[in-house]
Amino acid sequence: MRAIWKGALTFGLVNVPVKVYSATEDHDVSLHQVHAADGGRIRYQRICEIDGEVVPFQDIDKAYDDGDKTVVLTKEDLASLPSEKSREIDVVEFVPSEQVDLLTLDKAYYLEPDSASPKAYVLLRKTLEQTDRTAIVRFSLRQKTRLAALRVRGDVLVLQTLLWADEVREAAFPSLDETVRISAKELELSASLVESFASDFDPTEFADEYQEELRILIDAKLEKGDALDTSETFGDREDEETGGEVIDLMAALRASVERSRAAREGKGTDAAPAAKPTAKKPAAKTAEKSASKTAAKKPAAKKPAAKKTAKAS
Repeated sequence: MRAIWKGALTFGLVNVPVKVYSATEDHDVSLHQVHAADGGRIRYQRICEIDGEVVPFQDIDKAYDDGDKTVVLTKEDLASLPSEKSREIDVVEFVPSEQVDLLTLDKAYYLEPDSASPKAYVLLRKTLEQTDRTAIVRFSLRQKTRLAALRVRGDVLVLQTLLWADEVREAAFPSLDETVRISAKELELSASLVESFASDFDPTEFADEYQEELRILIDAKLEKGDALDTSETFGDREDEETGGEVIDLMAALRASVERSRAAREGKGTDAAPAAKPTAKKPAAKTAEKSASKTAAKKPAAKKPAAKKTAKAS
């Protein structure tokens, strides 16, 4: 990683020299635009409206237009601002960690100690851990004054910029003003459903399926060209059936709990998790009405088991 900024964390008379690194990166496949007719690449150019010339990036300044006048702000003008010159990350307060609204969290940065001795860095880290506090800091980066939360992640101090209060929209939805009655049974079933999905979060268990499929598609088109039939690459995928219309919330909760329990019980066995809930649904209906549907579904449910038995032998 390459440091994007150097400065010092300051709280009281304590000064902690640090280097700042971007903590995240984009993994998306890089795509560009082309002309659909001939594949020619579409490029964007910075063209001056007065002389029609393409302007190099280094010759571009910024400006503010109030409607009557335009004020040009050069790079030197912006660099002269006091806050832009500051190389300090100033701690303004230590707050209980639960008071930092996750909605306001923005870009994350790692802080590395930048001195011969990391003692002051480690002291601040341990203090935040023991007090269960988050430091609210102010600093300037890339011509912007920023508010940020300083917290601990493992052995590293993490600086996470915060949105300003006026950047968070108010959630005003009239539909939420209506009085809604929730029964004790509905809460009980809902809690059971939550419990059936309870787990410890491990982000490594999840993958960006769209990007993975996009890479497969690109590789296939590189090999076979534009004549590629995408149905051969991914097959004909259809959305799974929901098992019929949902009659009411209670029925949906009960069915969801049963499906989740069946899936949990099926883990570690050869049984397909989705097969159990499907088999149970006809039993809840009148036998005469569901007999033909059950007969049609049974062979499909038994096929995987028959294949696995053959493999085992």
